[in-house]
Amino acid sequence: MNLFEAIILGIIQGLTEFLPVSSSGHLEIGKYLFDVNAETSFSFSVAVHGATVLSTIVVFWTEVVDLVKGTLKFRMNSETEYVLKILVSMIPVAVIGLLLEDEIESFFNGNIVFVGSMLLVTAALLIVSGLMKDRRKEINYFHAFIIGLAQALAVLPGISRSGATISTGLMLGNKKEQLARFSFLMVLIPVLGANFVELIKGDFSAESSVGVSSIISGFLAAFITGYIACRWMVSLVRRGKLLWFGIYCLIIGLVSIILG
Repeated sequence: MNLFEAIILGIIQGLTEFLPVSSSGHLEIGKYLFDVNAETSFSFSVAVHGATVLSTIVVFWTEVVDLVKGTLKFRMNSETEYVLKILVSMIPVAVIGLLLEDEIESFFNGNIVFVGSMLLVTAALLIVSGLMKDRRKEINYFHAFIIGLAQALAVLPGISRSGATISTGLMLGNKKEQLARFSFLMVLIPVLGANFVELIKGDFSAESSVGVSSIISGFLAAFITGYIACRWMVSLVRRGKLLWFGIYCLIIGLVSIILG
């Protein structure tokens, strides 16, 4: 992998990780169209995913610090309750990740028709939620669990994690200004956990086809674009501008099915 390829892959990871268009779906489409295996190196994959997690922490740094400080007081307060809701939201994806790991991996087989079909599901969620009236409900424990189910569904290539979780919250009537924050914070622990498992399982004795300069370039590209996309997505949710992403996913999904 050369520097140009590393930067492009980093940009794709950074942008599509936060915008409601499915990063996994776009990578599968890219591999199909260009016959390029985006996962050319374990170390590169861990680096770019770590970069997007870091960009989320930077964007929500104040919130993360407040949550940690409040939780470490070891008493029930607003911060502890919020963290408990995040933990509730993690239950579905944790169960699926532990019990259905092999089944999930089987979907990442270059089946462009399946990816296109899942993009149509994402489009439907975004379009329907975009038409919902703002009912401004607080996120409760039940809502957190349902949003967690949406996150679990997003393990399929073509289902956008941010699109599914935010759309589900909007359909539940949750406040727009709270949803982007909750959606991005709820993914931190699962992604960090998944990367930790990959680090344990990874074979670092194998010769890597990616140099240090490519890994650093990909990391920086993913971090910068991820930071921009994360802040942009927060603003878009607050203004309710998800409909156009739904139309985009609808078009890309139909094209993918036709190509397949």
